[in-house]
Amino acid sequence: MAKREGWLGRLGNRLNRMEARLNERRAEVEAESSGDLPGNGGRGRAPAGSSRASAAAAGESGASSASGTATAVAAPPVAAPVAHAPHLAAPTVPTRPDPASVVPWGMRVAAEASWRLLLLAGMLWVLMKVISEVRLVVLAFAAAMLVTAMLQPFVVRLRRLGLPRGLATAVTAILGFVVIGLVGWFVVWQVMENLDDLSDRVRDGINELKLWALDSPFHVTEKQINDIAKNLSETIGTNTEQITSAGLQGVTVLVEVLTGILLAMFSTLFLLYDGKRIWTWALGLVPAAARAGVAGAGPRAWRTLTAYVRGTVIVALIDAIFIGLGIYFLDVPMAVPLAVFIFLFAFIPLVGAVVSGALAVVVALVTQGVFTALMVLLVVLAVQQIEGHVLQPFILGRAVRVHPLAVVLSVAAGGMIAGIGGAVVAVPLVAVTNTVVGYLKAYSRDQHHLGAGMIGPGPHGSTALGGVPDREDPTA
Repeated sequence: MAKREGWLGRLGNRLNRMEARLNERRAEVEAESSGDLPGNGGRGRAPAGSSRASAAAAGESGASSASGTATAVAAPPVAAPVAHAPHLAAPTVPTRPDPASVVPWGMRVAAEASWRLLLLAGMLWVLMKVISEVRLVVLAFAAAMLVTAMLQPFVVRLRRLGLPRGLATAVTAILGFVVIGLVGWFVVWQVMENLDDLSDRVRDGINELKLWALDSPFHVTEKQINDIAKNLSETIGTNTEQITSAGLQGVTVLVEVLTGILLAMFSTLFLLYDGKRIWTWALGLVPAAARAGVAGAGPRAWRTLTAYVRGTVIVALIDAIFIGLGIYFLDVPMAVPLAVFIFLFAFIPLVGAVVSGALAVVVALVTQGVFTALMVLLVVLAVQQIEGHVLQPFILGRAVRVHPLAVVLSVAAGGMIAGIGGAVVAVPLVAVTNTVVGYLKAYSRDQHHLGAGMIGPGPHGSTALGGVPDREDPTA
C-alpha cells in the first residue's frame, strides 16, 4: 500500500509540473502575440515567472510527501494564478511611410527647383512690366550711369588738384554736356549742309543703277523698272495718313527723348556729386546677412562698368577715325557725319558695327557706284576685324569679356524690350552681372572654408529627407 501511495504522489507531482510548463508556454505565446500593442511591455512575461515558481514549489512538495507520508495520497499543489491575455488580440495596423520619402530624390529636387524657378519667372515678368511702364526713367538713369562711369575719373583728378567736390563736379558735368551737345549739333549741321548735294547724288546713282540693270544679264526691261517706281509712288500716296501719323508719333518721340536727356543730365550731376552717399543708402536696404557680400561686389561692379565705358569709347573713336578717313579718301559725301554715326553705333556691340558699316556702303553705292561701295566695304571689314581681334581684347581686357553668344542674345533682348536704348544698356548690364555673380560665388566659398557656414536655415522640406544632415544645434 505504501508503495502504491508513493507512486501516485510522484505521478501527481509530474502532472503538476507538466501543467505548469503548459501554462508557461501559453503565457509566452500570448505575450508574443500581444507585445506590439501599446502598454503591454512586460505584461506577458509575468505568468511565466509565476509558473516556474509554482513548478518548483510543486516539485518540493511532491518530494516531501513521497518521503514523509505513507498513509495518505499527496494532494496536488495549487498552481499560482496565471494572468491571461485578452481572448482576441487587437489587429496589427501596418504603418504607412511618409509620402515624401516614397518620391525619388531626383524628382523631389526637380519639384523644389521648379517652384523656385516659377517664382523667379513671375518676379521677372512683373519687373519687366514695371520697367516697360517707366521705360523712359529707367533708360535715362541707365544712360546717366554710363555717362557717370565715363566722367567720374575726371572728377577724381580735379579733386586731387585741390578743387572742391562741388566745383569739380560742376566743371566736369558742364564740359561733358557741352562736348556731347557739340557732337550732336555737328552731325545735324553736316547732314543739313550736304542734304541737297546728297539728294542730287542719290538721283544720279539711281539713274546709274537703272542703266546697269538694263545692261545686266538679268534681262530687266525699262517697263519693269517703271512699274516698280509707279508701285512705290502709289504705295506712298495710299499710305499718306499712316505716314502723317508716323510723323506725329515722331514728334511725341522727340519730346520723350528731350525729357529723357534732361533726366539723364540731372541724374548724372547727382551721381557725380553724391555717388558714395547714394551707394551707402542703397546698401542699407540690403539684409544684414548679405550686406558684406554686396558691399564687396559693388565696387567691383563699378570698376567693370567704368572699364567697359572707357574701352568702348576708345574703340569707337578708333573705328570712327579710320573708317571716316577711308570714306573721305574714297570721296564719299558726308564722310564726317558718317564717322560720327559709326562712333555712336559702336556702343551697340556687333549689331551697331554692322548697321553703321552698311549705312556707309549704301551711301557709297548710290553716290559713287559699285566699285567705291566695294572699297568702302573692304575698309569697314578690315577695321572691324582689327577691332574684334586686337583692340577689344587689349583695351577692354578680361574683366569685361562676354561671350559673343551672350552679347547677341542680350542685345536682341534689350532691343525687344526697350528699343535702341535697351540694346545699348544690355551688354554692360550683362558684364556687370557676370562680375557680381562671380564675386558672390567666390565670397560664399571663402566664407564656407573659413567656417562661417551657410547663411539661412538648414535643409527643410521634402529635399531634407535623406539629403544633407541638419546642422548641429549650437546650444546642445
